[in-house]
Amino acid sequence: MIPEIGHLALIIAFVFAMGLAVIPMWGAVRGNSAALNLAPTLAMGVLLFVGIAFAMLAVSFLKDDFSVAVVAANSNSLLPAIFKFSALWGNHEGSLLLWVLILSGWMAAVSWFSHGLPSVMVARVLSVMGMIAVGFLAFSLLTSNPFERLLPNIPLDGNDLNPLLQDPGLIIHPPLLYMGYVGLSVPFAFAIAALLGGRLDASWARWSRPWTNVAWGFLSLGIMLGSWWAYYELGWGGWWFWDPVENASFMPWLMGTALVHSLAVTEKRGVFRAWTVLLAIFAFSLSLLGTFLVRSGVLTSVHAFASEPGRGLFLLIFLALVIGGSLLLYALRAPTVASRINYTAVSRESLLMVNNLVFTVSTIIVLLGTLFPLVMDAFSLGKYSVGPPYFNAVFVPLMALVMPFMAVGPLSRWREDSAARWLHELLVPGAVVVMFALAGPLLFGARFNVWIALAVLLSGWVAIGVLKDLWRRLGVGSGYGVRWQTLTPSFLGMATAHLGFAAVVMGAVVVTQLNEERDLLMKVGDVEFLGGYRFELTALSRQAGPNYMADQAVFEITQGDKPIATLIPEKRRYFASGQMMTEAAIDGSIWRDLYIALGEPVEEGAWAVRLQFKPMVRWLWLGGALIGFGALLTVADRRYRRQSTVQSAAIAEATGLAG
Repeated sequence: MIPEIGHLALIIAFVFAMGLAVIPMWGAVRGNSAALNLAPTLAMGVLLFVGIAFAMLAVSFLKDDFSVAVVAANSNSLLPAIFKFSALWGNHEGSLLLWVLILSGWMAAVSWFSHGLPSVMVARVLSVMGMIAVGFLAFSLLTSNPFERLLPNIPLDGNDLNPLLQDPGLIIHPPLLYMGYVGLSVPFAFAIAALLGGRLDASWARWSRPWTNVAWGFLSLGIMLGSWWAYYELGWGGWWFWDPVENASFMPWLMGTALVHSLAVTEKRGVFRAWTVLLAIFAFSLSLLGTFLVRSGVLTSVHAFASEPGRGLFLLIFLALVIGGSLLLYALRAPTVASRINYTAVSRESLLMVNNLVFTVSTIIVLLGTLFPLVMDAFSLGKYSVGPPYFNAVFVPLMALVMPFMAVGPLSRWREDSAARWLHELLVPGAVVVMFALAGPLLFGARFNVWIALAVLLSGWVAIGVLKDLWRRLGVGSGYGVRWQTLTPSFLGMATAHLGFAAVVMGAVVVTQLNEERDLLMKVGDVEFLGGYRFELTALSRQAGPNYMADQAVFEITQGDKPIATLIPEKRRYFASGQMMTEAAIDGSIWRDLYIALGEPVEEGAWAVRLQFKPMVRWLWLGGALIGFGALLTVADRRYRRQSTVQSAAIAEATGLAG
């Protein structure tokens, strides 16, 4: 009965979504206030019934109801309860339901926190999001029903969850990633609503900016956690593979980065208006494209656990309707909007335009590298693979190009500035950074590496720019005391995100250049040296887990006479599926990781072992966490809640947005 309740709730949610897509939009056209005011109620209705459906599917997993096809295919009676719950979204049907649940949560949040906005604007935004919900709910009901029964042939037990997914990473990573992925629907909906209203002024940018920052922050955290999960779970010791599914989430992040900066310019200076709308459309379109690529089955990836080629046509049609319709509306409305060029080539506006162009070009490069093999295969032009050499060759220089502007940007002035003032602000700290980049290795007794020197130069340059801006805002040494009130959440968020980006770059370059790795055979009593550390294999044993049997190796790690750590990597065989999994053992610190992965038994008493020394690898995830936290911090800025914002919104409604 529980699956039937869930299925019925999903149908009711679809009806509410249909109402949300049609009624408020009709009210906006006809000027019917009753229809407009119905939008928040309909949005809450979608959330309620999607939530019920999600809860019913969760109960089916937790109760081992193997009459439900998706439970039988992705769970097992021996599976720990926490993984039974997370198995809900470790498959196509359940992950799509999570997608819709998070979308409905974003709709409810917009309706709840938008009381000060014009009712017609809120109605249009929620109606556009309702149209998206209609598409995905229809996709779920027609092609991906999560409550499909296996009657009357009910299996005695389930096939089990993929061992790669039996990890805490599955609990946290997909929901966070979807929060960002789906959250980009909010600025998209605001952009479409502004186009429908016929006015692209600063108001819509102000309204959508906090939502964009939150979505981008969640996406940053989701990508960071996905990288960490792959690092410790796959047993390779890698943190980014330019995998097609990784690219599918990275492209919206790149375009979202451009959007975050462009919205700031549109809100504060009233320029880039049409360009900002286009970025909002592209950012969400790339989210939908990523969904299509992953869910259609056209991609092969170590991350693709939920694909089905037969569903690709539905997604392709939906993708064409959303993107095509949005671009058509943009083509009709955007040319009527002209932003006055009231800034010089040397100004903050110009620097932010360079930022937008670099991130947009970077997105296009990643998109081409991801789609090229698919296009060539579709036209029977051969099998191609585009890997790290391509992406590193074209992507890395672009990121190196944008970093000098990141330091200057916060210190620059709106509308008009001068290169002489930039030089005055950054000459001394810049010289210090250059000297440290060149002489730093000598001070620490290391050999000079041009790539690390370049990373120190660029990352230090960004950090210096942030600290210089902080110093200036506080008014230290001005004689008027320290002005702590100038440290707004918006500024602190920007500064934190920029420092996080510098940390990511520093960590990526150092670990790439100085990583040490060794694959070898080891028996009990064998000793190896790597990165200045001594690795001794002291014991081999076999231990039973809740649903697997594990071969364990015990390594004692020392540095000189000092004990460092005891690491126990595992090789697991899962009972239900018979699949083998490598569980790496890691001793980590802010400056280095010691990484051990156990391979296969090769001969009597000997095992294949991978030892790795990875300096500063954790700076990658520390930096990613700072980026995400910085984006979320900006939402605390009080100006998004000031009465003046409400008043300006009312003025905008009266002067044309309502039409």
